[in-house]
Amino acid sequence: MCAATASSASGNGAGNAAGNTPVFEAHALGQSIWLDNISRDLLLSGELRRWVAAEGIRGVTSNPAIFEKAIAKSSDYDAAARALVAQGAKDALDVFERLAVVDIQLGCDVLRPVYDSSGGRDGFVSLEVSPHLANDTAGTIAEAHRLAQAVCRDNLMIKVPATPAGIPAIQQLIGDGLNVNVTLLFAVDAYQKVHDAYMSGLEARHARGESVSGIASVASFFVSRIDASVSAQIEKALAAGASDAQKKRFAALNAKVAIANAKVAYARFLEALAAPRWQALAQAGADPQRVLWASTGTKDPALPKTLYVDELIGRHTVNTLPDATLAAFRIEGKVRDALGSDPKRLDREAAAVLGELADLGISLDAITDDLLTKGCALFSDAFDALLHSVETKRQQVLGGRKA
Repeated sequence: MCAATASSASGNGAGNAAGNTPVFEAHALGQSIWLDNISRDLLLSGELRRWVAAEGIRGVTSNPAIFEKAIAKSSDYDAAARALVAQGAKDALDVFERLAVVDIQLGCDVLRPVYDSSGGRDGFVSLEVSPHLANDTAGTIAEAHRLAQAVCRDNLMIKVPATPAGIPAIQQLIGDGLNVNVTLLFAVDAYQKVHDAYMSGLEARHARGESVSGIASVASFFVSRIDASVSAQIEKALAAGASDAQKKRFAALNAKVAIANAKVAYARFLEALAAPRWQALAQAGADPQRVLWASTGTKDPALPKTLYVDELIGRHTVNTLPDATLAAFRIEGKVRDALGSDPKRLDREAAAVLGELADLGISLDAITDDLLTKGCALFSDAFDALLHSVETKRQQVLGGRKA
């Protein structure tokens, strides 16, 4: 672990503000709203601090695509990149990691008061292991520890994808005491494996006589991408020919499948919390691995901008919102305990939608498998594009000198 860590020296009272906006109302019902964005400008301008202190934001997530946009598509990092090259940064990856670590540290420091006031439940900033390690368990574990040491903040979460190789890495990292944000979850059966890995990691610590308190994890379901894939499947079915009755049934599924899938996942979460296995860990001081809803912006202008926020509010959940969705939710959000506490009700509601999907010949399993593969590829592509842009800037700074 780090030799030192930042404390809440800012004393800005973040996490203690009160308000009547949808963000605060959702928190009162047990859901934390996190921001799905990070950039040097957001940090240095004071905008993130304002969102935390005055607007109720309780965490930040990042990913390779977010960093690619922040670093490669703006000039905000140019001066810092030039300085790093002048100081001997050896390659594009070295430059990127140093830039990213500073951003994550600054974000963690802004959110430290939330972390402290919530007893370590909120106030996290997430940093992802290299997407090229998605199929490498040992590499993921080593990378997670290296990044945690570099950032050296208690309120850092390391993001690990829910691939077959990522799940045993998650178990090990939880057992080692790291905070883990499990990313790229689409399928409920994958979620159940992730939750089992979380509990197994805690159980290993407990068996060694180590504390299970103060370890945080979220299981991040990517929501809107499921509906986008379902829409593509429906378009194919319609192009192949469909009766008027079938067209009506297909239309009724619009923007319904992702929420139904999320309800099933949350039902399994509620059942797990009530089971003896989790109760034993809770008695030992463990906190639940909260379900986090990601990819919650809507692409279809015909849909409410806050659809995937309004319909997924519930206890022990997080929703991480891109800027536009956050702005819309703050104004238009309709806050209620949408998920409730009855897993049987959630299963019934979901079954009506998912059963219809299967009856119409669309496989949700095939969609979620494909989305995991594509998600890993998209993050890898974004990571490679980022490194290419950083290398271009590095070569410009070197000005023809030997790299």
